Parts: sequence; structure tokens; C-alpha cells
Amino acid sequence: MIRTDQLSTAARFSPTPPYTSLYSAKMARRRTAFLCHSHKDELLAKGLAHLLWQWGWHVYIDWQDASMPPTPDRTTARKIQDKILETDFFLFLATSNSMASRWCPWELGFADGKKSLDSILVVPTREGTSIHGNEYLALYRHIDHNALDHPVVRAAGGSRWSEIGLSSL
Repeated sequence: MIRTDQLSTAARFSPTPPYTSLYSAKMARRRTAFLCHSHKDELLAKGLAHLLWQWGWHVYIDWQDASMPPTPDRTTARKIQDKILETDFFLFLATSNSMASRWCPWELGFADGKKSLDSILVVPTREGTSIHGNEYLALYRHIDHNALDHPVVRAAGGSRWSEIGLSSL
């Protein structure tokens, strides 16, 4: 689990990663990911994007895209679908807000129907004693920390014996 205070700290005390286009990121051979999250978790999304950038990833966040309509509509949905398909990975930042969101389950369902299961990763979070995203851990691989506090991807079901280093994806 990733603690929400870790993500908040990463967002506040880290320099802003260079948000290049997906095309530029792919040309630089960076892994790309669409970040599904609640807009109420802006600080957590920024923190996760920064951590992933440090690990060699480029994260697409919809509200950083100037081409998105100011009010969600059919164009918004089409652009989100395009970005989900264009990126290498789909990340679901599981928080109480994303679990209650109307858009996040729709995005996850679209990704589940269009992408390989290996390219869908849940980022479960822990806030105090509450853990968010447990219901998805049996369905999708997820990002966690190993005993050395290094980021790893665990298989669906969460076995510690099936972890892959995040940089190995």
C-alpha cells in the first residue's frame, strides 16, 4: 500500500516533473500511463506522477491537458478513451474519492475491455487505518513497496512471491 501522506509529501516537496507530450515521452522511451483518479485527489495525483517520473515513467493527467473541455461531455469521454488507448499502462489511484467517483469506474471498465490485464495497475492507498482498493487487488496487478521499500508490482491476488520491480515493466 502507498500511504496518502507519502503522495502528498511528494507533491509538496518535489520539483514539478517536466510534463512533456505523450509522443515526446514515447520517443524518450519512457513508460507512459493514464492516471485514473478523482479530481478531489489532485495533490495525491501530482505526488504519484512525480514518484513515477522519478522511476522513468510519464503520467498523463487529464486536468493538465489544455485540450480537455472545461465541462465534461461526450468530447471529454472520447479524449479520455483515446488517451487510455495511447498510453502503455492504465493506473487506478484507489482512494475513498475515486471509489465514490462516477468517472473512475467508467474509465476502469473501458480500460478493462480494451487493454491487456497486465497493463492495468491499481495503486491502493492507506489513509490512517483505512485501505482503499482492496476489492480490485484480486482482479488486477497493483503497485506496492517491498521489504526494502522499493516500488514493485504484485500479481493479482497480492502474492509477495510474484513481485516485479517497477522499472522491469
